[in-house]
Amino acid sequence: MHRFIKQLNYKIMSDIASRVKAIIVEKLGVDENEVTPEASFTNDLGADSLDTVELIMEFEKEFNVAIPDDQAETISTVGQAIAYLEKNVN
Repeated sequence: MHRFIKQLNYKIMSDIASRVKAIIVEKLGVDENEVTPEASFTNDLGADSLDTVELIMEFEKEFNVAIPDDQAETISTVGQAIAYLEKNVN
């Protein structure tokens, strides 16, 4: 049973990552290969401050979660977004 739960958690985390990447590709119009965990929304993917706010709003909508402004300000890379959502999405 423990192994099953571990596999299920991995699948959920993997699903979150793929959904985050899909949102970024759609909203920023970037190539999927550019969307790596280390990629900065602004420096690497060309997002401006409005784009970043819109990404956060889209993550909230997609994952049915509220991201407080103080937390949203700390999310500046793809990996940070994925990590935040993996931790806070039930």
